Amino acid sequence: MLVTLVEVVEERSNYSGTSVANKTYSLREISINPSHVICLREESAMLRRLDEGILPEGLDSRQKFTKLTLDRGQTGLELIVVGDPSQVREKLHVSTRELLRG
Repeated sequence: MLVTLVEVVEERSNYSGTSVANKTYSLREISINPSHVICLREESAMLRRLDEGILPEGLDSRQKFTKLTLDRGQTGLELIVVGDPSQVREKLHVSTRELLRG
């Protein structure tokens, strides 16, 4: 079963004669398999970008963000999604209780 989330995507970096990049961001829907999620953690860097007005308009100033790590074999894929970790965990239907198999 796939779950749809909203991802924050870095579009491009513009260099205007300096070594400082001007980053732009957009939002897009993504569908992921919850069984491939290996880590959820709060992403505070996006909160600063939201306060600075760099993120797309329409996001609530109280919005939180989560860095979601997906299993890709030997490496992971990290995505930043809209919502705090508890909201994302609930949407992924991840239980806080686990069954021990022995």
